[in-house]
Amino acid sequence: MSAYDNVIAARSKGRPTGLAYIENIFSNFVELHGDRRFADDPAVVGGIASIDGIPVTVIAIEKGGDTKERLRRNFGMPNPEGYRKALRLMKQAEKFHRAVVCFVDTSGAYCGLGAEERGQGQAIAENLMELSSLRTPVISILVGEGGSGGALALALADQVWILENAVYSVISPEGCASILWKDAKKVKEASERLRLTAQDMQELGVVERIIGEDNFEAAYQEIKGLLTETLPSLLATPSDELLQARYERFRKY
Repeated sequence: MSAYDNVIAARSKGRPTGLAYIENIFSNFVELHGDRRFADDPAVVGGIASIDGIPVTVIAIEKGGDTKERLRRNFGMPNPEGYRKALRLMKQAEKFHRAVVCFVDTSGAYCGLGAEERGQGQAIAENLMELSSLRTPVISILVGEGGSGGALALALADQVWILENAVYSVISPEGCASILWKDAKKVKEASERLRLTAQDMQELGVVERIIGEDNFEAAYQEIKGLLTETLPSLLATPSDELLQARYERFRKY
């Protein structure tokens, strides 16, 4: 399977979206809305849930299923208020020492005029800064596309996992091809050069786990089992040790 095949698989229509993971892995999910500054961004879904009796804060970038829903969710491209909503929920989780679990699937942050006027770059930068010092565990799972800072804003975590056919990259292959070769048709070559596959990510030390996806029902169960196994030890880790380990994780890059 080529790198570009992975890109196609990560974008495929039948692929489960963020809400599917929340519904199939967690129980008692209560969605919370709004960034308390401007609006509620439907591209980011978040709230409180539980897994095996452990209370968690769950945040997912949601692309939507059918065309109508994808339009409402802006095709999973968050606006600044989406990132600010996510940060509000993360800070709430820190206050009550709940773990944060993020599901990432976005081609990138929305780059429209309104988003830029409302501080898109600042919102992403603020998330990165706050996540680097958040005194509660964070696990992020790349379930489709992981595009640029739009994905990283929810993936500066203690552990990052990735589905087998998901991708993670500083830029889309099309964007890379247009910049490097002035030719979007070189997308396949760009995909190879970007080293964006799950296997590449593991070799580079960017992710800790690759989760198989031959059967998504099995993938839900595997993620549930891994979270049930991993969260108690992370929650029991003193905050200072957690932050030091998170710092060292990213310094290794």
